[in-house]
Amino acid sequence: MSPVLMHAVVSVDGFIADAEDQVGPLFDWYGNGDTPLGDGGGFRISKTSADYTRPMWDSLGVTIMGRRLFDLTNGWDAKPPAGEHVVVVSHRPRPADWHPEASHYHFADDVPEAVARARELAGERSVAITAGSIGGQAFALGLVDIVAMDVAPVFFGSGRRYFGAADGQRLLEDPHVVIQGDRVLHLQYRVRKA
Repeated sequence: MSPVLMHAVVSVDGFIADAEDQVGPLFDWYGNGDTPLGDGGGFRISKTSADYTRPMWDSLGVTIMGRRLFDLTNGWDAKPPAGEHVVVVSHRPRPADWHPEASHYHFADDVPEAVARARELAGERSVAITAGSIGGQAFALGLVDIVAMDVAPVFFGSGRRYFGAADGQRLLEDPHVVIQGDRVLHLQYRVRKA
């Protein structure tokens, strides 16, 4: 079964955006290097970060995102940064006039449905779920296998939490990936299964 990786860039105090949904300096590391990341997007990161990020992105078959992020980013203009498919968790249907050619975008009513659909679409590849509300719901339901964080050296104090509204204690394994980039620390933890 396809592993589900919850992923986002996060501040040292656990936020993926400020209260106005702005990422501020969280994404500065995407432009502070000499190595291009992917086919476009203008990202130029350090070689160390590229050596970590490229294989992770290449392993992804599907990304799950919430409707809030879809609306904020216009669904990445129908060009997901990684993977071939995107599953959007939303009670509202796909916008009627939004990129009619984007048959690789799918909509699901809830998180369990989205994860099941994403795993089906991913085949043997991994599934990424964006952190925040949707990722936090999947984490709370035990649907996340790996927590991946790109920790940026910034303190927000408040904003959109990496784990959304998820509460209660859950144990993670020791980090199995720890890579120091330039203005970012890449971490991955396997979620301890009960």
